[in-house]
Amino acid sequence: MKARTEIVAARKARFAEREAARRAEKEREAAQLAAAQQFGLEASALVLRYGFFRELLGSGQGDEIDLSPQFSPTALNKIATGHTLDDQAETVLMRLIRGTGLRGLGGIHSRISVEDEDGEHHGEIVRPLLRIRRRELGRYLRDLKQTWREDSTNADSRFTRNRVRKLVLPLLEREFHPAVAEGFAELAEIARDEEDYWENEISGWLGTVVQWSRPEWTRGLPGFDDSPGLVRIQTSHPKPPSPELLERIAQPGPALMNASVSRPWLLTEPKAVQRRVVKAIGEQAGIPLEFKHIEEILRFAAEDGPSGKELSLPLGWKIVREPESVVFVTPDLRRQERIPDYEYSLAVPGRVRVPELGVGIEALRVTSGTQVAEYNPQQLLRAEMLPKRLVVRNWRPGDRFWPAHTKEPKKIKELLQERHVPQPERRLWPVAVSGDEIVWMRGFPVPARLLAKAGPEALLIQEMPWADEEHTI
Repeated sequence: MKARTEIVAARKARFAEREAARRAEKEREAAQLAAAQQFGLEASALVLRYGFFRELLGSGQGDEIDLSPQFSPTALNKIATGHTLDDQAETVLMRLIRGTGLRGLGGIHSRISVEDEDGEHHGEIVRPLLRIRRRELGRYLRDLKQTWREDSTNADSRFTRNRVRKLVLPLLEREFHPAVAEGFAELAEIARDEEDYWENEISGWLGTVVQWSRPEWTRGLPGFDDSPGLVRIQTSHPKPPSPELLERIAQPGPALMNASVSRPWLLTEPKAVQRRVVKAIGEQAGIPLEFKHIEEILRFAAEDGPSGKELSLPLGWKIVREPESVVFVTPDLRRQERIPDYEYSLAVPGRVRVPELGVGIEALRVTSGTQVAEYNPQQLLRAEMLPKRLVVRNWRPGDRFWPAHTKEPKKIKELLQERHVPQPERRLWPVAVSGDEIVWMRGFPVPARLLAKAGPEALLIQEMPWADEEHTI
């Protein structure tokens, strides 16, 4: 018995040592990711945590977490997280506040399939406690005399979820309905089932009512075949396209395929179907269509007018209205950049989604001396010197920026070249503008004249992962 106890103790000690070392390394990685990408530390840790989960599932080995000698190491194909019904309610409420559709209302999914690089299923992340209230879980653990560790950041009011958890949900429960959290969780379940139904419908539409074809401008270029979805270069052709065109094609961006949908069919379908079809085309083609874009497209399709009239869309796409069809036309890369400029208004404080980057950008007021001390001072701006709205956009040729501790302003192009930022990523690099002055640039200190002084308030501009509407982690 003594030998058995010593074996268990030794295994636990080794496990604790390994996990302590791994945790320290992950904390360093989170800090580095936060600094490089301008994410908050919490968001960066979240990205790394789920990356580790996927890595662990991909290894197929669970022996790292096997502490008991009566169980032999087995293949690991599921990882369970401790999300509760309260987490679900908070997620749904935050998405309602931010604005979302049915997919977003689905909240936290009970299962996430994890695939390898070849698309093969090799495990799941599961959330078995989504129907259990947080207080019930705590009571159960106390009855078992089982201790647990509470994350200290759960009390930090800088994070939106914590403010919803501590202020908004208790207010709704107290003043409006004591079971409001359960109501939000039920809404999420209904929305997920509805979304599952629509996804099945969408897969049929994309292969029937939506017709995909190669754009005309590729037909005149030698060396391109007819492979669906992507244009491929035949390098053996004696007259290849220009190097500039090849570079544009190689850059990330929307599909090089036109999409056509029957106009009479579209306009006679219910509005819900119309919206779904247009959104599905956007997702398939890589066009970031928000609600306002979809409504504008549907109004344009329903209007009477001459054949061939055009409507501009994000990323250089356009729609051409014909008597019998509405055609989504991919950008002509012979005459324009693959990824055009973007520009969005950012409230201070507030946040804005930047679809071109796949992230949000947030302007956060840091109001206490303690909070100010927790941030990198090179990233904090003097709040009183900035307007109530900024413009977030990609940099433009000729733009200059003057980071703190540098001798003079430099062209942004040169700053990015010095950092060896890859060309496709460089093109989309975000800045925040007040009037004609660039006051923030991803990955660089703010200008010296705008550095926050010792005082009660500062402003932080940072990138944040924009919650994927498939699931929230």
